[in-house]
Amino acid sequence: CSLQAKRLLLDPKFEGYKLSLEPLACYQLGLDAAVAEVQLRDDQYTLDHMRAFGMYNYLHLDSWYQDNVYYVDQFGRVMNLSVTLDTALQKPREVFRLPTDLTACDNRLCASMHFSSSTWVTLSDGTGRLYLIKSGKRGNSASEKWEIVFNEELGSPFIVAHSVSFVKCDAHSLAVLLLRVEKDELDTKGSGFHVTLEWVTIAGREGDHGYEIIKRTVLQGKSVPHYAAIEPSGDGLMIVSHKPFTFMQSESEELEENDDAKVSYEKKDPLYYWQQTEDDVTITVHLPQDITKDDIKIRFSPDNICVTLKDQPPLMEGKLYSSVDHESCTWVIREDKSLEISLIKKNEGSRWPELIVGDTRGEFIMDPSQCSEIAESLMHLTSEVMNPNPEKENPPCNAQELEECDAFLEDGASLCRFDGNTMKVTHIINLGSNQYLFSVVVNPKEMPCFCLRHDVDALLWQPHSDQPENMWEHIATFNALGYVQASKQDKKFMACAPDYSYAALCECLRRVFIYRQPTPLATVLYNRKEGRQVGQVAKQLVATLEANDPILGFQATSERLFVLTTKTLFLIKVNSGN
Repeated sequence: CSLQAKRLLLDPKFEGYKLSLEPLACYQLGLDAAVAEVQLRDDQYTLDHMRAFGMYNYLHLDSWYQDNVYYVDQFGRVMNLSVTLDTALQKPREVFRLPTDLTACDNRLCASMHFSSSTWVTLSDGTGRLYLIKSGKRGNSASEKWEIVFNEELGSPFIVAHSVSFVKCDAHSLAVLLLRVEKDELDTKGSGFHVTLEWVTIAGREGDHGYEIIKRTVLQGKSVPHYAAIEPSGDGLMIVSHKPFTFMQSESEELEENDDAKVSYEKKDPLYYWQQTEDDVTITVHLPQDITKDDIKIRFSPDNICVTLKDQPPLMEGKLYSSVDHESCTWVIREDKSLEISLIKKNEGSRWPELIVGDTRGEFIMDPSQCSEIAESLMHLTSEVMNPNPEKENPPCNAQELEECDAFLEDGASLCRFDGNTMKVTHIINLGSNQYLFSVVVNPKEMPCFCLRHDVDALLWQPHSDQPENMWEHIATFNALGYVQASKQDKKFMACAPDYSYAALCECLRRVFIYRQPTPLATVLYNRKEGRQVGQVAKQLVATLEANDPILGFQATSERLFVLTTKTLFLIKVNSGN
């Protein structure tokens, strides 16, 4: 498949961002207890550990309710801040407390959560235990009451990557995606680790209102996925990753599949072998033991051939690639019980790419002299020297014309959709140089959108699992953001407003950059160089936070940016509510 950008959403005349010095209202709230940050251990030294856990976003945005964020503090309390008025901010309030003592587990990861629906939350304490929580309507202390419905130990520690809530066959189910980075003893040449995504489906039991696991599926890959999300119906999974993921089968399934593979492999043995020179074509067919000369019937015509053994269906039949002199064609049975057929080409010197048009049951055997002849004819196209003819007017490629920010580390990224039942890949898109930037939830009832760099712009794509013809829709463009973000060496998180009015990125410390998309001007403005009136302007704003702690969490809503450090939660008012 491929991603089709909408030309109407692209602005080829975009002139750039104007630095705006207008002040941004910034509010800060001191936290009662520090955020439950988990530092990487000495044995978590790979890039995958850094991406999955070291760059983890500790601030969680509840997309089902406006301006509602959560984080977990060092006492295992899930704290909530719900904003209605910036000037009357309340302190974050506790909505739930994890039953386990977080500090007791040595190899724990950071606590993680995901909002499956408007009333359901999936939560991990980082020790390998998963909680399903019925929360009631969130963001309002009167109606919000977090109650554990299911909790179970699911093996080694993980973080919750995504979850969805759906109803299937009149039973309520939740599908949860768990991410782990695990030691791989077999990987001696690589990092020594692999990444697993475990897809767990939990369904309600009839009668006692309890919940139980009904399915566990594991996918394995060699890089942390940039994006992994389950479809709202629970029927499929989409992954954007640098290296591909494959479904890990249980031993019984593997044995069954191997038996099927053996049968299909036996079928794939070539029915015949053929060779060619400039003048003729030779076909060799291995005959069964009981076949005699009288059992073989061969019919030649200028453009067709038909070979029949005994009273069986034709062994070879069809239109030849090119015409032959059918009267000069012969056949003979060799001593090794093989049938050899000689066809004389009418057009001497022409090479046949296939023997019988559309027939793939035969195998072409090329002799060594032909191989060297073809290699010689292609020799002028290749050279062992990097630039064999520097005097040539147009060199084939000049890598120096690429700027540093155009060099992509990960050219091999791909977007795959897996079917939930077969766990086979149904769609694949090679993203090539379309660098992954970030993901955002625009509509909580749909899958999260992902943002990719296309040339200098950043394009936002909305997956539609229920629309096979339009599975990935281009819904918004952030002008020149792909180019701008590439120059920010210290960037840690990126986000955008669900209404696409701005995109933002933050560095590891203090600084936040906001890129407002073009908006109409209240006053008349002229471009001096071209002498034309400018109708709208895109602005860049920079906010510097009064904090020396590293930024641990970053979330954007249509009006505000939320920035979390170890001991402070900052609110930056980007757009006014009107």
